[in-house]
Amino acid sequence: MKLSLIITLGLLVNLTMATPVTAANPVHVEQLQTTGECMGCDLSGADLRDAHLIGVDLRNADLRKANLTGANLEGADLTGANLKGAILNSAFLTNASLNDSNLDRVDLTAATIIDADVTGASMADLNLTHAQIFNTGIAIGGSDE
Repeated sequence: MKLSLIITLGLLVNLTMATPVTAANPVHVEQLQTTGECMGCDLSGADLRDAHLIGVDLRNADLRKANLTGANLEGADLTGANLKGAILNSAFLTNASLNDSNLDRVDLTAATIIDADVTGASMADLNLTHAQIFNTGIAIGGSDE
């Protein structure tokens, strides 16, 4: 009796202390994939690995902790989007608009970023390991002076 009570209490404690998982709205994911437009959509935690997202409209979208590994975001409009903690390993962000977006803690390992506009973007703790960055307002160490 005591053992089953202890096990039950242990399970209840584990369940109540579990961290909530963020999940993308499946309707929004389908909308993005079919129309290429998803302004203000909830794509937090979405698995968009290797997605073909050339020229998509993701203005003000919630992409927190989304997995965009290998995604092609060439010419995408991510103005005002929240990408905090997103994974963009080996992603292509050529000519992308990231104005006023939240890029805090984004993993851009081996990403290609050319001619992207990051005016007004928040960029704390970016991972830029092996990233190729040209003509973009993201600096890798040092200063422009």
